[in-house]
Amino acid sequence: SGNYYHQGEIRKKELEQSCCVLGIPASDVTVIDHRDLPDNPAVEWDTQLLATLVLQHIEAKNINLVVTFDAGGVSGHANHVSLHTAVRYSVCTLLWVPPWAGCRVLVLESVNLFRKYISFLDVLISCLLPRDALFILTEEETEQAKRAMRCHRSQLLWFRQLYLLFSRYLVVNSLRLL
Repeated sequence: SGNYYHQGEIRKKELEQSCCVLGIPASDVTVIDHRDLPDNPAVEWDTQLLATLVLQHIEAKNINLVVTFDAGGVSGHANHVSLHTAVRYSVCTLLWVPPWAGCRVLVLESVNLFRKYISFLDVLISCLLPRDALFILTEEETEQAKRAMRCHRSQLLWFRQLYLLFSRYLVVNSLRLL
């Protein structure tokens, strides 16, 4: 629930507001508040527990595409890395078993600090490098993503303000099939 700074309830509301900006109905948003999965950048989550919860969600929502972090977690956050590990575990061990049958997984590429903060200039680099999918946002989509991020007021520290100004992830995202 994002309760690292005891702001879980605030962050849940911010998530719902952000999803609304993105056109995602509240009925499609699931917040998992599990005592064994604390929001903590230094804690690695249990792979099997998290894989089970992800698989339950996929089955309940009839999901056919999962987009997750890569092994670097984009920012190195241990919870992000744990999510990648759990999804990879699920795919590698249960790929042909429902609910995974027919479900594809894309992982968001982590890039170095220079590329992360050169905004639209990274489109040129990303177009030249191998990847399975490349999403380039229009100016309107970039502004929508920024509005969605601004809904997370409790998390908009100075470095995230810089992220809003310069991050390539608000303009271009390269992904690989898992």
